[in-house]
Amino acid sequence: MGRFRPHILVVTALAIALSTGWHGALRNALTDLRFAWQSRAATGNVVVVAIDAPSIDQIGVWPWPRRLHAELLHRLEAAGAQDVAFDVDFSSPSDPASDEAFVKALREAGGSTILPSFKQPAPNGGAAHINRPLKPFGNQSWPALVNVAIESDGLVRRYPFGEKLGEAVMPSMAVVLAGQDANRRPPFLIDFSIRAGSVPSVSYVDVLRGETATLDKLRDKKIIIGATALELGDRFSVPNGRIISGPILQALAAESILQNRMLRWTSDTGMILGLAGICLLMVYSWRRLGPGIRAAILISVGAVFELLAVLVQARWPFIIDTSLFHIAIVAYLTAIALDEIDFRGLLGRIAESRFHRIAMSLGDGLICTDEDQLITVWNPGASAIFGYLPAEIIGRPFETLCAVAGDGDARPSMRDAARQALLVPGGAVVVEFEGRRKNGETFPVEASFSGWQGTDGFQYGAILRDISVRKREAERVRYLAEYDALTGLANRNTLHAGLVGMIADAGQRPCEVALLVIGLDGFQSINDMLGHSAGDLVLQAVAGRLRAEACGAVVARLGGDEFAIARKGADGDEPIAEYAERMARAFEAPLATGTRQHRVRLSIGVAIHPEGGHNADDLLSNAHLALSKAKLTRRGGHVIFESAIREELENRLTLESELALAADRGEFELFYQPQVRLIDASLVGAEALIRWRHPVRGYVSPGEFMPVVNSSALSERIGNWVMETACRQARAWELSGDSVRVAINLSPSQLHSGDLAHSVAGMLEATGLTPSLLELEVTEDILLHDEARVLDMFKRIQQLGVRVLFDDFGTGYASLSYLKKFPLDGLKIDRSFVLGLLADSDDAAIVGSTIGLSKQLGLTVVAEGIENRATADFLVSMGCEEGQGYFFGRPMPAEAFERQFFAAECAAVSAALTLELRDQDPIRSLSTATSERCEADLLLRGALITNRERELGP
Repeated sequence: MGRFRPHILVVTALAIALSTGWHGALRNALTDLRFAWQSRAATGNVVVVAIDAPSIDQIGVWPWPRRLHAELLHRLEAAGAQDVAFDVDFSSPSDPASDEAFVKALREAGGSTILPSFKQPAPNGGAAHINRPLKPFGNQSWPALVNVAIESDGLVRRYPFGEKLGEAVMPSMAVVLAGQDANRRPPFLIDFSIRAGSVPSVSYVDVLRGETATLDKLRDKKIIIGATALELGDRFSVPNGRIISGPILQALAAESILQNRMLRWTSDTGMILGLAGICLLMVYSWRRLGPGIRAAILISVGAVFELLAVLVQARWPFIIDTSLFHIAIVAYLTAIALDEIDFRGLLGRIAESRFHRIAMSLGDGLICTDEDQLITVWNPGASAIFGYLPAEIIGRPFETLCAVAGDGDARPSMRDAARQALLVPGGAVVVEFEGRRKNGETFPVEASFSGWQGTDGFQYGAILRDISVRKREAERVRYLAEYDALTGLANRNTLHAGLVGMIADAGQRPCEVALLVIGLDGFQSINDMLGHSAGDLVLQAVAGRLRAEACGAVVARLGGDEFAIARKGADGDEPIAEYAERMARAFEAPLATGTRQHRVRLSIGVAIHPEGGHNADDLLSNAHLALSKAKLTRRGGHVIFESAIREELENRLTLESELALAADRGEFELFYQPQVRLIDASLVGAEALIRWRHPVRGYVSPGEFMPVVNSSALSERIGNWVMETACRQARAWELSGDSVRVAINLSPSQLHSGDLAHSVAGMLEATGLTPSLLELEVTEDILLHDEARVLDMFKRIQQLGVRVLFDDFGTGYASLSYLKKFPLDGLKIDRSFVLGLLADSDDAAIVGSTIGLSKQLGLTVVAEGIENRATADFLVSMGCEEGQGYFFGRPMPAEAFERQFFAAECAAVSAALTLELRDQDPIRSLSTATSERCEADLLLRGALITNRERELGP
């Protein structure tokens, strides 16, 4: 079988070439090359009258009137042309006069004119459409087919003698022009060795003008008239990369016929005989002659065959197909090469070279050993890991790289690992061990061992990697997953896992499991004033103190300024309430952070298993609820969770959602409580107070919903609505002639969320209210944060002309200092002092001192909570100028306020006018003057109220 392997290879190559058609492509390529090597000129008997670019430029855009073709025929007849073939479409009618002129010219030519027919493929893939000359034209001319076949490579090589169209065979144009018979003759190969440039050609316009030199070239010639201009697109690709026009292609086909160069392929018999001769020659010489001699014989035979084919094609109209000869010769040359090459050795050398390149370029260490585990290969990656140069380590045992195990474990054995690798899919076993560098340092190593059978026995290999960095990173990731990076305390996940374990232990051995969630009061101000770096130091100090006071409990940081302590206690342990109090008292001493000391208070929420939660999630949730309660009611203390807290907070959430709906539905209203001058009870202003008309509950007490508003996201929105509504009402009163100062209570969010001074200026501009009629009341808790910013804001508000009053004076801790720091126009004495003024000497002393201090500072004093005449008179005796309370009027809607206070003014005006009219105009009665003025005033007031309602909505 090995003897015939080369010949089987050749037969296989020939079979593949025949089945795939490769030999056809090679045959065409060889034929084209022969055309390029040979060159012959045209006979000159065929002349092309070219519809070229100069003709189109001078005559005009194609298509031309057929009267020009008629005139051209007359010129050609006069010049003595033999036959005239038009390669122009005449299948559709044009101008009747031109068509008639062309028919007349054809008739006068006496039937020597050839007109084209051609098949045109249908656009939908149906049967081809045959375009024939119009019947009047066809009756006076010879029909001829101009279609040519384009081969699979896009080139035109063959030319048909004719084709059956309908019942008859129509000859091709070149066949008719050359005077040949088209019946039952196969297509021939055009001889493209005839130079296309040697075909005579004249310009259409030159013939039409009747130039003598041009017409002389046409005498006794066969004429082809057709388009050669690029813009007309009648182009064909032919062998050797040339592109020619349709008329030139028809002329080359006619020249091939006239020169007896209608080329045809030789029969396959000669090819089969030649192939058989080559095979017999190789079978005979394969073992008798050397490979060089056999290769020379094959190349010589191929050259002889090709030379013979060239000579035959040049002398006779035959083309010898040598494609299979050349394929067989190349296949035999390949077989000779394959027979002589030592593939096993070559592949081994290639594999060894590739292995060496890969080994030397690896970033990891690569080590190979022989069967005695002595190192034979050492790459640069191994040098970088262990510090040994190749000369220092090659030949030494693998154990040199292994550290002595401290616990007595055996060192890794390459032999055992490699043998194990043979049993593992993939053929490698990964082992971790302690490595030792040249300097004695030990480090973790990951090794992938493998083994193979080499030429010198069984060999071992290992890819080594220093994983000390990976180990450290894994340890760091594990630490970050369980502990807080800033404080080193357990994080939420670790706390949760600890709680789960404590609760599980409590299920087996009953004991108390308590969770304390701790929040830092006022921590945000440290971040705001000193920066986050100072805040981080405070958090670290808090963590240290909690860890010291926790007595073995799990201390964790939940995030931000929240911490937690999980404690499992026995019967004799400290009660949880005392434990929480001790934690809070531990922070009475200041925290030292560098050069600063900070005082931090703790608010603590406590949840105890099982009352405060049956699992870890419930304990965390309920402890947070207790912390929220502590921050609202017992800052600096602790609150132990009970079910009432959840109900209270749920009610608060429900109230917040109802308040949001109330704001959207416009359920809020403003009531106005009068402020009077105490000495004569005359109206000087009104305090705007918000009321909520609930669709089900009716009016809801402000004491119930305002604390929720002030601590929710609705605070700023509702505060801005109060300011806008009060300003528009005050402006309406101002336009009606009743200038009443309106006082508005500011919410904390209005001061801290944006630029209040800018908002007030915009509101005054939008409503047109005189600034002096607006009064802003601010409480001490609003001033606690960011004093510098609030101080600047109040100064800018006062520059607008708006008054600023200090509300609820006397109930805070630093009211006197605020009187000095902040630009105030007055203060309001809290009603808690005014209510007991007559009965309590201490309250009287406080109120008297406050009034005296205010007068010395130039501040207006307004007393709240006046409920009887005696209190009002006592305040007047103390020097208090203004006051408000139920004695003068309760808070009421704007309409009721107008009826009660502005109608009284109308009555006073009416009495004055009555006296004036009696003295000056006896004819005009008092009642008439008074009613007219009050009626006009009320009409104006009603119109303003209506406009205000339209602006503000319901």
